[in-house]
Amino acid sequence: MENNIIVDKSKSFALRIIKLSKYLTNDKNEFVLSRQILKSGTSIGANVKEAIRAQSKPDFYSKMNIALKEASETEYWLELLFESEYITSQEFNSIYPECEEIIKILVSITKTQNN
Repeated sequence: MENNIIVDKSKSFALRIIKLSKYLTNDKNEFVLSRQILKSGTSIGANVKEAIRAQSKPDFYSKMNIALKEASETEYWLELLFESEYITSQEFNSIYPECEEIIKILVSITKTQNN
């Protein structure tokens, strides 16, 4: 799929999440939250890719809804990391808007399910 914005953005975001997880474990010695955000943050793109190859429209929307749930969970972990001072406001402000944008795109995609 060439130039699919949600595929591209979710993959780029996953790569940033991997780097964040490495930073948290290597530099901050944080292992619980880093694992949680790694799982949810990389799962977004995995579910989007599955949706692209869905067997039916209901399957497509199911996978996109799962991706949206994973993005919402990732948003939560980012907030916790910031509020618990594992990441700085600069680090938070660098990645959080990207997560919000992905959520908005996925909300838009899943809303068309009823149309």
